[in-house]
Amino acid sequence: MNDRIETHLRETDAFAWYMEHDALLRSTVVAVVKLERAPDWERLVGRVDRATRLVPTFRDVIVEPPLRLSTPQWVPDPGFDLSFHLRRLHVPAPHTFAEVLRYARTTAMAGFDRARPLWEFTLMEGLDDGGAAFVMKVHHGLTDGIGGMQLALLLFDLDPDAEPTDDLETWPDPESRGHEVLDRVRDAVDHDVHQVLDFAGRHVRSAVPSLMHAALHPRETVIGALNVAASIARIVAPVTQTLSPVMTDRTLSWNFQVLELPFMDLRRAAKKADGTLNDAFLAGIAGGLRRYHELHGESVDELRVTLPISIRKESDPTGGNRITLMRFKVPIAVVDPVERMRAMHTLVAQWRNEPAIRHTNTIAGLLNLLPRNAVGSILKHVDFLASNVPGVSVPLYLVGAKVDRYFPFGPTTGSAVNITLLTYVDSCCIGVNTDTGAIPDSDEFLACLREGFDEVLAIARPPTPRRQAAPRRTTTEHATTKHATTKHATTKHATTKHATTKQKAGS
Repeated sequence: MNDRIETHLRETDAFAWYMEHDALLRSTVVAVVKLERAPDWERLVGRVDRATRLVPTFRDVIVEPPLRLSTPQWVPDPGFDLSFHLRRLHVPAPHTFAEVLRYARTTAMAGFDRARPLWEFTLMEGLDDGGAAFVMKVHHGLTDGIGGMQLALLLFDLDPDAEPTDDLETWPDPESRGHEVLDRVRDAVDHDVHQVLDFAGRHVRSAVPSLMHAALHPRETVIGALNVAASIARIVAPVTQTLSPVMTDRTLSWNFQVLELPFMDLRRAAKKADGTLNDAFLAGIAGGLRRYHELHGESVDELRVTLPISIRKESDPTGGNRITLMRFKVPIAVVDPVERMRAMHTLVAQWRNEPAIRHTNTIAGLLNLLPRNAVGSILKHVDFLASNVPGVSVPLYLVGAKVDRYFPFGPTTGSAVNITLLTYVDSCCIGVNTDTGAIPDSDEFLACLREGFDEVLAIARPPTPRRQAAPRRTTTEHATTKHATTKHATTKHATTKHATTKQKAGS
């Protein structure tokens, strides 16, 4: 684990912090872990206490420096109370997993107390199958999906009998950083000076080679600069309306649902199109969205997606938010799932290679200077958000209790729905977070989404063996069958006619 302590939010983290002045853009991330049994409570408390010491930001509050001299700072919470952040509840009747999801979406919609560290964990005991659940609610400024899995490995074990061996004396001391206003001002100035020097140092080292390259290849240099400028413009371009004619409303109300897909089947389907798991994931979502719009009597050619792209490096500390959000249009009307996967592969590859990605933190810094409503216009008219988080291929244990499933739920961040996939052992655990204003019929939406994935998974399944031809029937048998079929068709027609008459009468 990289134990480097960051005292200031990166510009990308500050972006998530500032945009929450609009409640529709809250950046709350939730993971719901289903356990085969309830873990020992006292051991769990000790494990969480240990994890929060190893990652000091979990005992910090975010404080904005005076006069906004720099990005907000991580400052130790002088009254940190572990019992506020770690809770224990009993699953209400009828004690099903649906009740766990109901609690998870309620706590997710509540946001955070900004005067405290930005996380809450809840152990829920008493599921009807004898199991339990662990609900982890974290602000996106603390971590992204990949960082969240890094943090999970501080809580969870690969061995049911594992015990941590850390020496308390070697753990970082969160109280070693100042909390007074003067200290914060000094830290802010030091941070800004360091950022300027670091920026200057990197550019001075590259200045001579860059000037030489510009002198030798002036046309190429100008084209490169224009490409970067155009790329930045594409990333920050405002969006004034949704492409969906159906999923248009935005509210503060969320609904959580889950899907499970066989990991190997989804990967095999992707290989049929020479693609990746992410291509199959996006193609399944697109198929579901096409069906959902057809269900409402609408057809769409394209919808706009927000896709988080990781910019995490090995040198980055554990946790933290190391993503950039790319918004682009994806095909919805393409019926053939193989063609759809190939189209997704081409589009995602194009956006992953946008020249502006390496300037993500700088772009976020510029956006942080804009009025909040300008930032909202960039995000609120996106149709859906999709995220694919690499998980783990082996079972995890929470102080001895085996993890059965691990469902992620990302914030809608102004979109109609966030669909997040996390791989766990041999399953793709998918959390579906719908804005109930945009998608009031969430059960129908989930059914459409399931059909979209079934369409993709069907590519990986072996063909059904051909059935042997049935023996020829006698003339009498044929006539009887034909008469029965005709009678059935007549009855069906009469039923349809009756339904139509009834509908007209009801109108």
